[in-house]
Amino acid sequence: MSPAPLILIPGLLNDADLWRDQVAALSPRFDVRVADITRGETMAALVEAVFALAEGPVAVAGFSMGGYVAQAMLMHRPERIERLALLDTGIRPDTPERAAERATQTRLATASGRFVGIGDRLLRTYMAPDHVANPDMAERVKAMTQRLGAEVFIRQSAIVRGDGEAALRAYRGPTLVLCGEVDQITPPAGHREIVGLVPDAELVIAPGCGHLTPIEAPELVSGALAHWMER
Repeated sequence: MSPAPLILIPGLLNDADLWRDQVAALSPRFDVRVADITRGETMAALVEAVFALAEGPVAVAGFSMGGYVAQAMLMHRPERIERLALLDTGIRPDTPERAAERATQTRLATASGRFVGIGDRLLRTYMAPDHVANPDMAERVKAMTQRLGAEVFIRQSAIVRGDGEAALRAYRGPTLVLCGEVDQITPPAGHREIVGLVPDAELVIAPGCGHLTPIEAPELVSGALAHWMER
């Protein structure tokens, strides 16, 4: 079992509530800490903020945008990353299409009175249909994004995501790669690519889940993280 602190990194417009089920399940066995990536203006600033949560080697699990932060940590100080988990994320910079989509969303967010977090339409791209119809799950996601608001969304959307391929190819630590079976934001094919790059990587697909696996499949995600911490 790893003695290193486990740092959980949320994604865009996520706070610690994203990981609440994993914190509850894993804290009795591991030193679990949740990062805050809502404040930094650059990827380097986010990396420093996460590293500041612990001294020495760490186990890092990044979700979505948090996965890019985890890869940037690996690029900056690979000797401190004892083990790595990437959940529902990617390893490439934004495509021109994705960059244009972010720009459109940012313009809407800056319009007075227009930003209300993730609404029903957008939520259908983030969660599996059965989970969108689950009022507890849906309201939990909406409340989190509304709580963080336009300022955080705009700041996080402007942060440049790097290309993690070289760092992942060089990495030799235990690696978990996990995503939802029907993730529309970061589909399974991209996660299979990650597994092909990292020598000691394990792939877990959450059946019937979309992008928000820590909320959609809390027990599966907690179990996969526990197994990875014990490898």
